[in-house]
Amino acid sequence: MAKKIGILTSGGDAPGMNAAVRAVTRSALTKGIEVIGIQRGYVGLLNKEFVEMNARTVSGIIQRGGTCLYTARCPEFRNMEGVMKGKAVCDELGLEGIVVIGGDGSFRGAGDLSNAGIPCIGLPGTIDNDIQCTEYTIGYDTAMNTAMEMIDKLRDTTQSHDRCSVVEVMGRKAGYIAVNVGIAVGAEAVITLEREYDLDAIAAKMVKVKNSKNGKHHFIIVVAEGVGQTENIAKSLQEMTGIESRVTILGHVQRGGSPTLRDRVLATEMGYHAVELLEQGIGNRIVGLKDGKVYDIDLQEGLAMKKPFLDHRYDVFYDTAY
Repeated sequence: MAKKIGILTSGGDAPGMNAAVRAVTRSALTKGIEVIGIQRGYVGLLNKEFVEMNARTVSGIIQRGGTCLYTARCPEFRNMEGVMKGKAVCDELGLEGIVVIGGDGSFRGAGDLSNAGIPCIGLPGTIDNDIQCTEYTIGYDTAMNTAMEMIDKLRDTTQSHDRCSVVEVMGRKAGYIAVNVGIAVGAEAVITLEREYDLDAIAAKMVKVKNSKNGKHHFIIVVAEGVGQTENIAKSLQEMTGIESRVTILGHVQRGGSPTLRDRVLATEMGYHAVELLEQGIGNRIVGLKDGKVYDIDLQEGLAMKKPFLDHRYDVFYDTAY
């Protein structure tokens, strides 16, 4: 049974990471397990940037965005030389396991470290919700709410000027944020990588709505970041419709802010489950959400899974967006 574990946050930050850090720390301490915070992800592991975690260290952080342990990306950890260096540091410090909070890149590092003999448990912390083996990732709900609130504010000026606002939301490889936010703000169109889009059809729809008896003259188009054509989309729509079209890129503000209740509760449940696994010496697992319940799955098996897109929700959007 583990008596000393580490915890780190890696890759892009996500609201709720602090709640997970708090849950892992306090759950472990309750079980008599010592906890070492590893700052700046795998970079901090290799550079021996550590802080001893206690009940007071994590007091008052559950409501804070970002990560109190800081985060970074670590190219050196992509090769076995870096992984073995990390294992040596763990052995030197006496770590019997590590909780890794991050996305799929962070999990690949956790898998390599597990195979090298340091049991690791991955907690899905990414706003994109693009971890295949879980229905939901820490930070996703907060990011969607942030985007929704910002677009609600943007609509006020869009309506005042009879404009079309083409809004880019995060989602480098996934359109989950875009689809849900599109529904929530009553957008006229959502453009993602998962579905082919037809700008001619979108433009025709805008013109038809504008020219109808009780037509409106302002529009919201939501584009997932990974599409990579936001400026061109706005320019093309303006040329085809004659409606002034402006681009707004919400960017990294979606990563920040106080996490929602859902993110805080899920992060806490997942953190607790991770400690239960490490207490038993179990590693090489990802903690996820399946059918609304927290569970765990083999790390490599989880990464190999393909996550279905929100096809039904996408259809719901288009049947109600006009």
